[in-house]
Amino acid sequence: MRDVDPVRNPYAPGAGQRPPELAGRGRELDVFDVVLERIARGRPERSLMLTGLRGVGKTVLLNTLRSQAIGRLWGTGKIEARPDQSVRRPVAAALHMAVRELAPRHRAPERIDAFLGVLKAFAQRGAATPTGRRGTAAPRLRDRWQPGIDVPASSGRADSGDIEIDLVELFTDAASVAADVGTGIAVFIDEMQDVGPEDVSALCAACHELSQIGAPLIVVGAGLPHLPAVLSAAKSYSERLYRYQRIDRLDRLAADQALCAPAAREEVEYEPKALDLLYESSGGYPYFVQAYGKATWDHAPRSPITAADVRVAAPEAEAELAVGFFGSRFERATPAEREYMRAMATLSRVDGDPAESRDDMDAAVPTAEIARSLERKPASLSPARDALIKKGLIYSGERGTVAFTVPHFGRYLRTQPG
Repeated sequence: MRDVDPVRNPYAPGAGQRPPELAGRGRELDVFDVVLERIARGRPERSLMLTGLRGVGKTVLLNTLRSQAIGRLWGTGKIEARPDQSVRRPVAAALHMAVRELAPRHRAPERIDAFLGVLKAFAQRGAATPTGRRGTAAPRLRDRWQPGIDVPASSGRADSGDIEIDLVELFTDAASVAADVGTGIAVFIDEMQDVGPEDVSALCAACHELSQIGAPLIVVGAGLPHLPAVLSAAKSYSERLYRYQRIDRLDRLAADQALCAPAAREEVEYEPKALDLLYESSGGYPYFVQAYGKATWDHAPRSPITAADVRVAAPEAEAELAVGFFGSRFERATPAEREYMRAMATLSRVDGDPAESRDDMDAAVPTAEIARSLERKPASLSPARDALIKKGLIYSGERGTVAFTVPHFGRYLRTQPG
């Protein structure tokens, strides 16, 4: 028997932190590899959107796809969208990084400088206000942003002040630079559901233009399950514009691989019943798999790890999730918003059986039911619902329904004192 050393614990339950074994995502990696190869050969291809609940590994997958693109010598840049923030600055920074990666291989430095002049004009055009609108007050000091580009800003390209016009022109010019060196550019956008309506519309228009001309620039977005609805509301053709991939929990085989492969590298094994219990506890959600795996490893005295080890460690894993994964989100909500979520949690039961719940990936609770349970008019609950959506705690995938963005959040709320 080999002792299980906590110092060599391989599991990584961190936000966006790559697990030691990226299990169950082979199909997504293969699909993106095909996308990159098709574009390299001049074939038409669509931008890509990853959707799923929190804790399923969207950010990890987004970073891994970026690594694939870098491995093919693409220019890449990544941003994280934030509510009420224009994409002008972050997109400019991302494209600046992408073109800098391509510049050493470009034979015409003046072409790079010409693009950087356009990029600088694009970035500065949005500095008048946080949303980049024209005809507004003078910029505040913190909004007088300089993109760190030495060349002078150009004029007459990507500087109209209309984000849709400017983004189309900027992306087209960036794609042209990539085509010069026989490669492409990929812009990765995390938390894409938080991009504002005008900016979403502009991104869709830019991707549409690029797909029509076969330009080698794609956007790879990741967001919550309602991201397709956000895109569709911006442009009706977005349903055909993007390749959507739903990122779900891991199946049993992949979850076992995520646990066993790193353990095997440390010469540690699991008993089958331990793996049964770990899958039951984690539900196959990658973040939970890592959390329960880490706690179990820390408590197990020796290999093979047993079901008894899992039972001893489970309370610690659950306590950590209660504070860091569930509790931190719950604390962000106001009293009215908490009341709304508690009602959702109660209604997520099926036939009153707490063993069966609707608070998983496809969960949806009618807002009318929530209003009835709280004895309120639906309109009076709209501010709480809208605020929870903005905070990323719930989403509305279908009209008249809401669901939690966090797996098992309803179960967590039902265990908390009112």
